[in-house]
Amino acid sequence: MSAPRINVIGGGLAGPEAALTAARFGVAVDLYEMRPVRSTPAHQTEDFGELVCSNSLKSESKNTAPWLLKQEMRRAGSSLLKFADASAVPAGHALAVDRVEFSRLIGEAVTAHPQIITVHREEVTSLNPEDGITVVASGPLTSSALSDEIARLTGSDHLAFYDSISPIVDADSIDMERVYFAARWDKGTADYINCPMTREEYDTFYEALVSAETVEGKEWEKLPYFESCLPIEELARRGRDTLRFGPMKPVGLRDPRTGKTPWAVVQLRCENMRADSYNLVGFQNHIRYGEQSRILRLIPGLENAKFLRYGQIHRNTYINAPRVLTPHLNLRDHPGIYFAGQISGVEGYTESIAGGLLAGIFAAGAALGREVAPVPRQTAIGSLVNYITGADPKRFQPANITFDLLEPLEEELRRKVRDKRERHRMQCERALAAFDAWWESIRPALAVE
Repeated sequence: MSAPRINVIGGGLAGPEAALTAARFGVAVDLYEMRPVRSTPAHQTEDFGELVCSNSLKSESKNTAPWLLKQEMRRAGSSLLKFADASAVPAGHALAVDRVEFSRLIGEAVTAHPQIITVHREEVTSLNPEDGITVVASGPLTSSALSDEIARLTGSDHLAFYDSISPIVDADSIDMERVYFAARWDKGTADYINCPMTREEYDTFYEALVSAETVEGKEWEKLPYFESCLPIEELARRGRDTLRFGPMKPVGLRDPRTGKTPWAVVQLRCENMRADSYNLVGFQNHIRYGEQSRILRLIPGLENAKFLRYGQIHRNTYINAPRVLTPHLNLRDHPGIYFAGQISGVEGYTESIAGGLLAGIFAAGAALGREVAPVPRQTAIGSLVNYITGADPKRFQPANITFDLLEPLEEELRRKVRDKRERHRMQCERALAAFDAWWESIRPALAVE
């Protein structure tokens, strides 16, 4: 008797995580990735798990929402989070990875046992519920043909917002005499390069930024950007000091050479283990390359910068999940088809991996003919699922994991515990207890090793 089998579409983050998760439970996988047969506007390689935007998987500070989500994923044995830990680069209190090494580890794991995971380098253009259990993890850059097929199958239109990519600079081209190493509030280790600006330098930079020529001119001004990843020039248009309270905020970044806090600061985060390149944190944009070269060199320390990649903009596609998905991440009308990652309505690398982990668990359970209980609402992963399946369909927009999504403490406890950090600690403690209980309860159904 042949092993149960599922299909997984997409070789980004959620797809490989779903495939590796299902394989752990003895379920064979056909994994489809259209690159290099068909490329995308943002990808540069055909590698699994290529990180298109930044290289950060967010905070590792205890009792923060991103930390909680990663803790739950580690307890469930997330493969990609294990690879992220193994390819980590210095990033203060955040988990950031060497992009190339991270992708290499994923590719190595996916191709290690071809009899368990079979890779197909081809574009999928149709979804037939009769073809077996399928996890759609095609990501925000889903091809037009598959996007149309998903819209047909779900009976609803896609939503879309626009996301951007930060520039990357060659480390050797940074003037180290003009910058300093530090982490905000000295959390973690001093892993960020900080480019301090005086008020005059900031004003010059700001004026150049707001007058910069964008890729598509005026047509882009009304696009529906994702609020937590706005292009820097879009932020600048909201007010002269918006950047100083956003990606260029100087608080907690005192210059050790002067003992003073700069007027504004641009932070650079290490890109890889060799520390030979850095990305400009929060500097995603859609300015023309020539303009980027001119404007970014106004930043102290980057006067002679060599840019390995300029900022870009790309279209992100996702389904109206509250209308069509169940808490098991499968379609209400076609229960054999699951969705995971950004196309399901989560935003962020860690959130996408978490969706792949969960879809892999649920799809494997279905393939094995065993029922797997939904993840509890009290958990971080359960809160993400609760949001994407229970939000108002008319106002649905992708979300990162935040404490706003987590189930709040009881009113009596909230009144009793005034300190926000203590409330967050209590929420995390409750979430991890609920996750552990859920994980133990599903082990028999999946025969977890």
